[in-house]
Amino acid sequence: MKSTRRITYVTAAFVGAALVASAASPALADDGHDGDGNAKHSRHVLLLSVDGLHQKDLDWYVHAHPSSALAKLVARGTSYTRAQTPVPSDSFPGMIAQVTGGNPGTTGIYYDDTFNRAVLPAGTTNCAGVTPGAEVAFTEAADKDQNSLDAGAGLTGLPGSILSMTGQPQSLLNPATLPVDPATCKPIYPHEYLKVNTVFEVAKSAGLTTAWSDKHPAYEILSGPSGSGIDDLFTPEINSQAAAPYSAGDWTKDNAATQQYDGYKVQAVLNEIGGKDHSGTRSQAVPGIFGMNFQSVSTAQKLPTSDGLTGGYLPGGTVPGPLLTKALDFVNASVGKMVSTITADGLAKSTTIILSAKHGQSPTDPAALTRIPDGPIIDGLNAAWKATHPTSADLVAFSTDDDVMLLWLSDHSQAAADFAKAYLASHSATGNGISGASKTAASSGLASIYAGAAVAGYFGTTTADPRYPDVFGIVQAGVVYTGGKGKIAEHGGAAADDRDVPLVVSGFHSEHGKTVTAPVETTQIAPTILKLLGLNPKALQAVRIEGTRVLPQQ
Repeated sequence: MKSTRRITYVTAAFVGAALVASAASPALADDGHDGDGNAKHSRHVLLLSVDGLHQKDLDWYVHAHPSSALAKLVARGTSYTRAQTPVPSDSFPGMIAQVTGGNPGTTGIYYDDTFNRAVLPAGTTNCAGVTPGAEVAFTEAADKDQNSLDAGAGLTGLPGSILSMTGQPQSLLNPATLPVDPATCKPIYPHEYLKVNTVFEVAKSAGLTTAWSDKHPAYEILSGPSGSGIDDLFTPEINSQAAAPYSAGDWTKDNAATQQYDGYKVQAVLNEIGGKDHSGTRSQAVPGIFGMNFQSVSTAQKLPTSDGLTGGYLPGGTVPGPLLTKALDFVNASVGKMVSTITADGLAKSTTIILSAKHGQSPTDPAALTRIPDGPIIDGLNAAWKATHPTSADLVAFSTDDDVMLLWLSDHSQAAADFAKAYLASHSATGNGISGASKTAASSGLASIYAGAAVAGYFGTTTADPRYPDVFGIVQAGVVYTGGKGKIAEHGGAAADDRDVPLVVSGFHSEHGKTVTAPVETTQIAPTILKLLGLNPKALQAVRIEGTRVLPQQ
């Protein structure tokens, strides 16, 4: 559950936001040929993110379906069985890690919905005298119309006409919803907010075509600070209202709807493999870097029931339940279509497929679930603060709470952060378990709490960074901050279920499957993509800053 607490005054001093717009030179790593003059690099890298997928899910599926498309992908690829996503394990930092090589402290992206002590509130048009400190919401809330699958493009005949949606979705963002740069008094678009360049920018500057498909127009952030890294970006809005016969709400509330939604993105990729843009109506070169994210597994893990099937995992948390099994079958069939099209079009020997996930999902064991509404916790913290600071504003300026807790405070002092930490550690929270029966958790449901400078240290940034939260809480096993009984899992936290994702690199260079058991991070996908294409991994700014390595044994 994400909750917004706005304030009218922030005591933090203004710190100018530095938006890095330049990309490093994409010089070739070598001449692209082996000693016999044969090509040794890929011409195309297809990146697939199956959101929510764990390594253990892939292992289970391959064992249960040894002739499946996923099993064949593993059989001819290199599997990194101890891969982890960054923390927080949210979609935004998770995806950005894969295409930049950087963690949140480097990229500046801590979540999709955050707070920044150095920007002005959305809608500000006269910036003189306005105190910095505002929400940065790069979610469906930034769309021109968040209730429409085309995000407000005005297409007729939806949902069937969605493939004719623009490939330049920046035009579908409402400037009035975006944070404002106090230096220019202009809205900050997502790509301008990213501090480092992306693989798409490097590929573009090397003359390659680029494409991607994702779930909100705000994913134009992946184009990088230049704003032009992706030639063809297809972003139908997943949190829009689903068309009949789905009546439960948006496309995530019914897993059959989510599969239909994902199917549009699958078709976009198939069109791109075939030398067209995502719509299938305009010719373009097969992209050097392209791909999509799947949402079907993630919603099947979150929904208690859908389509008459139980969501999540069977007791014990190792075997997918019926709804999740159906979603895995859908992803497998979709991957199979892509591989078949790549093969039919003569691209098999020049294409590498990378399969991973932006994030996992927690908890997998139904018995561990403790659903806790975060509203009473924040209300209690604000009340305790006002009891000793009666003339102050609410302490919590903004919060993002899923199976992690991020708080930005109206008082940015270490003392205020320590106050919040002490309160959270000393108060219990009440929620409910998988059956709906009441459950209580000590310390507000948190296992670890970082405050003030300790948060900056955790993320490897400095206290001058205006973006990091004042309080960062890692939950106890199974805790999800959500009201009611509508979810049985979430992501964002630091648990193994949140972070342990598959990572498979499969292509013409791999004749036999290999397994690498050394720990790796999904940030290593970015430099690996460039190496596969014969480009210089160090053209990525985050790679140089963090020393991110190419995946081993490639």
